[in-house]
Amino acid sequence: MLKTSRPIVALSILLALGGLQAAAQDWIRTGTNRGAPIRLAVPDFKPSTGDPQTAPLNAVFNLTLWNDLDNSGVFEMVSKSFYPLQIPGAPGELKLDAWGTPPPDAAMLAFGNLGVANGKLTVLGWLFDAKNASTPQILGKQYSEDATPDNARLIAHRFADEIIFRLGGGIPGIAETKIYFISSRSGHKEVWGMDYDGAGQKQISHLNSIALSPRVSPDNSRVAFSAVTRDSWQIMMYSVDLGRLVSFPFLGGDNFSPAWSSDGTKFSFSSTMREGDPEIYMTDASGNGVKRLTTHKGTDSSPVFNPRTNGQIAWVSGRTGLPQIYIMDADGSNVQQITDQGYAVSPSWSPNGMLLAFAWFRKYGPGAPGAQDIYIMDIASRQFVQLTHGAGRNDFPSWSPDGRHLVFQSNRAGTEQIWSMLADGTHQQQITRDGKNSMPNWGFK
Repeated sequence: MLKTSRPIVALSILLALGGLQAAAQDWIRTGTNRGAPIRLAVPDFKPSTGDPQTAPLNAVFNLTLWNDLDNSGVFEMVSKSFYPLQIPGAPGELKLDAWGTPPPDAAMLAFGNLGVANGKLTVLGWLFDAKNASTPQILGKQYSEDATPDNARLIAHRFADEIIFRLGGGIPGIAETKIYFISSRSGHKEVWGMDYDGAGQKQISHLNSIALSPRVSPDNSRVAFSAVTRDSWQIMMYSVDLGRLVSFPFLGGDNFSPAWSSDGTKFSFSSTMREGDPEIYMTDASGNGVKRLTTHKGTDSSPVFNPRTNGQIAWVSGRTGLPQIYIMDADGSNVQQITDQGYAVSPSWSPNGMLLAFAWFRKYGPGAPGAQDIYIMDIASRQFVQLTHGAGRNDFPSWSPDGRHLVFQSNRAGTEQIWSMLADGTHQQQITRDGKNSMPNWGFK
């Protein structure tokens, strides 16, 4: 009897584990706005003019469009090795059945043409349903900008976002979003900004000091960060619109890790302004009306608002020893401890308020195995999934506006750099390489 029961028990355990894994996949897919991938074919756009600028700008456009769609988390990109020999540049050149049947077997097809004339770049793009011969056209767009590589990228971003919006459940794409981060490449830790894919990296602050924890406002008009000034750490404010620092109240003590509410009306941060113990405070968006939210001994830091409701704040506290993740109501009440082991820091709430990403040494101490990895937790069930797996020290996750991606810091390549991934942990890629780069924050759409 014992001999026959062992395989049954083992099978029961495997089935239970399989059920748990399936349940985890369900809440990850739901919480990160991921549906079943759509097979999409994207042949290179055809040149429509003989201007010498056409070929290089077409190359920039085609590469950017493919990468945007491939990175979106919405599509399964059909390999170009399966494409028919005849590539369409306009609907009149399209043989739809050659794309909707094997070998490409695409569900959707994006195609078009690009040309330069009189210093203007013009792009015509279409999206067709490759399985619908009667009414295949879903989208047709025309774009015109000055003929520059930056504008070729811009048009590709815009067309990619149109496709993603139409086929990705009506959720706006992220191709035109920005990421802010800290870089030491100038000799000082300063705030920098870049496109979501790592292009266009540009220095924002020029303090010749130390800047940390950049956080962009919901309307993308300002970047708050902490920096050494007047012999203390203070919250600084940079206006993206004006291209310079703007005034923000000087607060007593040292002040760190600023955070915006998603409606732009509230502002939270960690401060030693009273009693010298780092606590969580909240003000209005102008830095006025200071209110203390935590009063417990031990460092409290890294507050982040639940962006769906702004009624909760997640933060890090060392009140029980090693740092752990906590949640409280935005008035400081109803405190709940989320993690209870190891070393957990850097919480980041998903746009829909369902998931919390954070960095975690699950086992911490001398001789403890493992590394600091990125995890996400479903707040309702308290289930969590590990997204990175022992590849260096990973920290400071930040969600994309569409909830399908995360950006984070990792030293897996030998130095601190910014990486991105889909929110299920796949498609991890390095997006900075010069100097040391850390503390990324993904801007709002």
